[in-house]
Amino acid sequence: MLVKEIMTTDVVTVSTGDSVEVCAKLLQEHNISGLPVLDEAGRVAGVVTEGDLIRRASRVKAPGYLEILGGLIYLGSPKKFVEELQRAMSLEAGQLMSKNVVFIGPEDTVETAATLMVEKSISRLPVVDEQQKLIGIVSRRDIMSSLYNSKE
Repeated sequence: MLVKEIMTTDVVTVSTGDSVEVCAKLLQEHNISGLPVLDEAGRVAGVVTEGDLIRRASRVKAPGYLEILGGLIYLGSPKKFVEELQRAMSLEAGQLMSKNVVFIGPEDTVETAATLMVEKSISRLPVVDEQQKLIGIVSRRDIMSSLYNSKE
């Protein structure tokens, strides 16, 4: 079975400039856990998830450090701390979104989609065409439905 046979084509999306509040409202209204974020050209720039919104509301922990001879030696990554702080302070989807998005094509198999989800620990895969434009989305629920409804 192919991804195009099970994907949702009526995808709820946001643009990079949409507010975090708009993202939260859409997630709640449509009872979904993630939204593709589109750039001005309609290509997938990232994904905003419930987890991103929850992390935004949580406390950001600064990395531990040692002070030796007036200098600081960080025990964690200061770069990661700054990135987490920026995401916690974000006001727009483009600032909050996860940018490392895993895509899939409409001609890929459902088995390929399931494997990607398991390997990458993700819940949804944007389905894109050759120009990286969004044409659908496949969620864990779509895969479950295709696997277990067809065997009844």
